[in-house]
Amino acid sequence: MCSKYLPVINVALWLRNFIAVMFLLGCFTPTSLFADEQKVFNPNRTYIVGFAQDTMSNDWRAAQVRDVEVELSKYPFIKFIYSDAKGSAARQALDLERFVTDGVDVIITSPRDANIMAPVISRIYKQGIPIILLTRKASNEDYTAYIGADDYDIGRQAAKYLAARLNNKGRVVMLKGVATATTSIKRTQGFVNQVKQYPGIEIVAEEYADYRRNNAIKAMEKILSKHIKFDAVYAQSDSMATGARMVMKKFGIDPKSKIIIGIDYIDEARKAIISGEQSASFTYPTAGKEGAETAVSIIKGEKVEKNQNIDFRLMTKDGLK
Repeated sequence: MCSKYLPVINVALWLRNFIAVMFLLGCFTPTSLFADEQKVFNPNRTYIVGFAQDTMSNDWRAAQVRDVEVELSKYPFIKFIYSDAKGSAARQALDLERFVTDGVDVIITSPRDANIMAPVISRIYKQGIPIILLTRKASNEDYTAYIGADDYDIGRQAAKYLAARLNNKGRVVMLKGVATATTSIKRTQGFVNQVKQYPGIEIVAEEYADYRRNNAIKAMEKILSKHIKFDAVYAQSDSMATGARMVMKKFGIDPKSKIIIGIDYIDEARKAIISGEQSASFTYPTAGKEGAETAVSIIKGEKVEKNQNIDFRLMTKDGLK
């Protein structure tokens, strides 16, 4: 190598090492280096929005990513990327860290584990990188915006619906989502607390099935193998409700003979409600469009609401359009 380039290389290496050391000491962060540049919106610059998704194997979660992507495609100054943690909270946390390293301007995520991911989300937020939480929260308030429906109230409304259909007396099976996700935690709390208002309603079995059809099949097989009698099923997602119906048929139980309620109002739930094999479902918007709009507002330097609630609806056969 020609010696005349050595001073330049040495300076570059020194600068890189200096930045690394100062970053570790907390003197500044990668985003603070370019803070002045990011304060003013530049339509000629390409901004990167990254979505660290929990899993893409779940139809609803995949749709959430697609909804963000479709909305952001309207803006030529935005590049959208996403990652698939394949149902691992640790991997999702690493995906978030990688987005920071790659210089993503706005980060979107739906935390699989409210506690494990909270420190990572907090660190990103405190570095000055906007982070948007869709439908699931972390266990602290260190985020730019949260967008989603009121899961606690959904649980309450589900209990009220089942109680009315059962005339305040019956045995209920509860299929829960991801144990560490705030959606499942709140949907359980709301349901259980409301059920306490009806002495004649009893939760006779509850199993986690991670919002997945296959897991719900295993959970329901376990319940029915124990010969547990029940009158209703509260599934915290329609995918799990579908799995429950499949197993009921296998065991010779007609789903039409039970009260079954799910959440998400996906297409297979709608068809099951029409046929009478499912009693009801709650609409649960992905918040993808709203998340994308919030990201654009942040990029443009506009103020955004920290907590944005999205409406949900109870859908029955009578309420179908």
